[in-house]
Amino acid sequence: MSRLIECVPNVSEGRRPEVVDAIAAAVTAVPGAHLLDRTSDTDHNRSVLTFAGEEHAVVDAMERAIAAAIARIDMNGHTGRHPRLGAVDVVPFVPLGDASLEDCIALAKRFGQHIGDRLDLPVYLYAAAASRPERRILADIRRPQYEGLAAMMAAPGGEPDFGPATPHPTAGAVVVGARPFLVAWNINLETADVAIAKRIAGAVRERDGGLPRVQALGVLLDDLGVAQVSMNLLDTAVTPMWRAWEEVERLAGEAGVVLRESELIGLAPQAAILAVADHAGMDPDAPLEDRLRAGAAAVRIRDFSPDMALELRLARAAGG
Repeated sequence: MSRLIECVPNVSEGRRPEVVDAIAAAVTAVPGAHLLDRTSDTDHNRSVLTFAGEEHAVVDAMERAIAAAIARIDMNGHTGRHPRLGAVDVVPFVPLGDASLEDCIALAKRFGQHIGDRLDLPVYLYAAAASRPERRILADIRRPQYEGLAAMMAAPGGEPDFGPATPHPTAGAVVVGARPFLVAWNINLETADVAIAKRIAGAVRERDGGLPRVQALGVLLDDLGVAQVSMNLLDTAVTPMWRAWEEVERLAGEAGVVLRESELIGLAPQAAILAVADHAGMDPDAPLEDRLRAGAAAVRIRDFSPDMALELRLARAAGG
């Protein structure tokens, strides 16, 4: 496979489809930038785009997407369940094919400096590209949220890595980084009691002594009237999807609650879904798409199709 970069920007808009359309169009206007997925959530008021290509195409597409978001999103009126610092909240670069994490670290730093200067936007570096240890974890940077951004930036040690030392008047700030592939995955509970979801999230996230390489928070989805455990699985070889599902199911059961369903935000590596199928006892010699469907069914992924596996989606987008 060639030296490809994936980019998964999270945008603080999930309620106005025309705005997300314009941001997605900025990506697809760039030759060689393959838009693989877009997901919007009205409760979180957030959208996630997934695109990939050679470095030059990905960088061009991401800069255009940020410009489109800044022109259309005013954070002063933004509300939503998900923590956020800016109109384009986070921009991770992920190595694919022959690209390395070191390639993406260098790219994140170059890109962060470029958009900080060109778009007059404060930029914080995170994950593998972080400039200091306390900025490796995204949640730690984002804890003040947009409403506390100015105070954070004015405090000693709160200045951004690039760009102005005050928030953009409507777009806030952006967090740019490099990381391996993660699975953004949410589990919905058959209850509207968000306190249960928050307790479960606290029990499963690594930071509080839970499952290794798992980040989690509990939120209420007004649209569905259910509480949700929203997770990032940072390494599914360490904590596979089936392990996270079973632990959430166990903890929910202790509270007298069952699991309704789960949802993928964006795509997942093929191996992550196949590991669930293997754990569920699916015939390893069955056709690939059947195994993917079996894995998704075992953890009740809503509206699943086999091309939610990254490799299949990328091959089809590239005409392979």
